Amino acid sequence: MGFIKDLGEIYLAANYQRFPVAFVRGEGTRLYDEEGREYLDFCAGIAVCALGHAPKELSQAICEQAQKLLHVSNLYWTEPQARLAELLCENSFAEKVFFCNSGAEAVEAALKLARRYAWKKFGPEKYQIVALENSFHGRTFGALSATGQPAYWQGFEPLVPGFKHIPPNDIKALKEAVSQKTCAIILEPILGEGGVIPLEESFLKKARELASHHKALLIFDEIQTGVGRTGKLFAYEWFGVEPDIMTLAKGLAGGLPIGAMLSREKIMAFLEPGTHASTFGGNPVSCSAAREVLKIILKKDFLKEVQLKGRALEQRLKAIKEEFPELVEEVRGKGLLQALVLKVSATPVLFYLFEQKRILATCIKDRVLRFTPPLIVAYREIDALYEGLKEALKNYQA
Repeated sequence: MGFIKDLGEIYLAANYQRFPVAFVRGEGTRLYDEEGREYLDFCAGIAVCALGHAPKELSQAICEQAQKLLHVSNLYWTEPQARLAELLCENSFAEKVFFCNSGAEAVEAALKLARRYAWKKFGPEKYQIVALENSFHGRTFGALSATGQPAYWQGFEPLVPGFKHIPPNDIKALKEAVSQKTCAIILEPILGEGGVIPLEESFLKKARELASHHKALLIFDEIQTGVGRTGKLFAYEWFGVEPDIMTLAKGLAGGLPIGAMLSREKIMAFLEPGTHASTFGGNPVSCSAAREVLKIILKKDFLKEVQLKGRALEQRLKAIKEEFPELVEEVRGKGLLQALVLKVSATPVLFYLFEQKRILATCIKDRVLRFTPPLIVAYREIDALYEGLKEALKNYQA
């Protein structure tokens, strides 16, 4: 490696375990390091680069907007922000949008809105929020408190009070947790960082029923599952269950920072002037990028193709399971958010793919290999991953 790694080790915080590679260029599903070596990307910035690296239409939209307007305060209107909000509302359950810079910020906004809504309508005793064990909602204090993984809490407690965590897909625990004190239930339709765990339709429908009965708000965190990742624009569309609030980020602007919190007008009305804000939220360049991403994803047959590619990836992973039953436990996921769950540590497989095949993926919960390629991934590239996994598991050494 060249100077980039050396420079980073001197000046960057050591809060990431980085791979020994520095990328300088990307194109489509490929990344190139400073020595010019090519890598096949089944990570996509962890489900961020929805259209791949440096897509022409997206780059053009960013450049054109950057030459016109980089930033103004949210004390004023801008066309990119208004147009993006219109596009999101026209293609979802929502009627209003709040923009910020990241998924964690979108979750913070959702939690604040839920508590504000309950406080103004029902009083201060209605503040509890039900979340899931193994969930992940972000690393700011509110989002961290909603996150159901104690490993992330260590050294940061006490957390924000008022959160209850229950096991995913446990309807009995859900019924016991939700009460008149509940102001919100927050769920990821598929628990991404928790191990790619899909929630069952019956569980989601019960959450909707309980939230409505107890006059609580149902929040769907679609930061990882939204913007076409599962083969629908939003994952909730697969289940016929609409939330009251939804959070988005990751793939929304194809690689630029953006977050969004969507809701119905009667709920968003409680986010009055002075209650919440974001200096850079709704930045004109990020909003222009996001609008271009959505326009491409909403083109005829794009999402149908994502569904087909998702099935192809799932089938290839299931073939791996059949070939290596002693090493592979299960395959789970939806669309182009898929996981290969091993019976052994996944780290050796991850590094074999990286070092020997130059294929990028992510490992979560030690035994889970997660694959979130750009939505434009080719079938031959899915085949390349399959061959790489076969080789890695044949040569598995703990």
